[in-house]
Amino acid sequence: MLAVASTFVGVADVSPSALLAQGSDGEAARLLVASRIPRTVSLVLAGASLAIVGLIMQMLVRNRFVEPSTTGTAESAALGLLVVTLLAPGMPLIGKMGVAAVFALAGTGLFLLILRRIPVRQIVLVPLVGIMLGGVIGAVTTFIAYRYDLLQTLGTWMTGDFSGILRGRYELLWIAFVLTVLAWVAADRFTVAGLGRDVATNLGLHHGRVLAGGLAIVAVITATVVVTAGVIPFLGLVVPNVVSMVIGDDVRRGIPWVAVLGAGFVVACDLVGRLIRFPYEIPLGIVVGVVGAALFLWLLLRKGSRAH
Repeated sequence: MLAVASTFVGVADVSPSALLAQGSDGEAARLLVASRIPRTVSLVLAGASLAIVGLIMQMLVRNRFVEPSTTGTAESAALGLLVVTLLAPGMPLIGKMGVAAVFALAGTGLFLLILRRIPVRQIVLVPLVGIMLGGVIGAVTTFIAYRYDLLQTLGTWMTGDFSGILRGRYELLWIAFVLTVLAWVAADRFTVAGLGRDVATNLGLHHGRVLAGGLAIVAVITATVVVTAGVIPFLGLVVPNVVSMVIGDDVRRGIPWVAVLGAGFVVACDLVGRLIRFPYEIPLGIVVGVVGAALFLWLLLRKGSRAH
């Protein structure tokens, strides 16, 4: 229902009556195919995949308050995009996504390396370390962008915005969809890996391979979304926690619900951003950031909340 509403909401008239009146060759039909449908599809794909990324990270790190924007993963992907823009601006979009994925994987690996050196992992210490790491990476990225007059370009990457999504500019998100299906296939392995290295090894699971595979999925999906639309904060943190409170920690059982709720949450926030100051538009990243930050604080302060 939200996706259907998103398809017909906007400044231009693309209502069913306009489509019928103008026919298949009319302006409304062209706008529907070139802009509205691609935007809605990209919102659904990005929301579902980022929510599942958060679920995977929480299981592998064994903490309920981690996701790409609280571990330095998204900031590392933006740094990779900036580097490839400076060194190889003519590289195809798929190549830029690959470079961003490598940087995202390196940033996530650095986060895990730092965690291993921290003896005590309190409930808020893990995301605090990730936010500090993301702040350092973000500061380095901003400094480089300032030196080379790319602050405006960097701003578009760091603020999730789907207003510029058109046919031909969102298809990379289907890679995220494929990886989401792969994550569902490997869900049982992620569940066992979330019990810890010792338990996973005793059950015959190669913990290191599962961890590496999960982090690769996280890095590629994060890079794909950042390249396509920018950073969407707190989505992967809030949605898996809400689903976990309802149905528990079984990844295979939770992934479909996380995907649906993540997609619905993103589409709903996008509708709010498009309608609250109509005909002007507030970027999706700002709306999700405000709502997600409030929900993040609620999860932190909720009585009896526990992290893995």
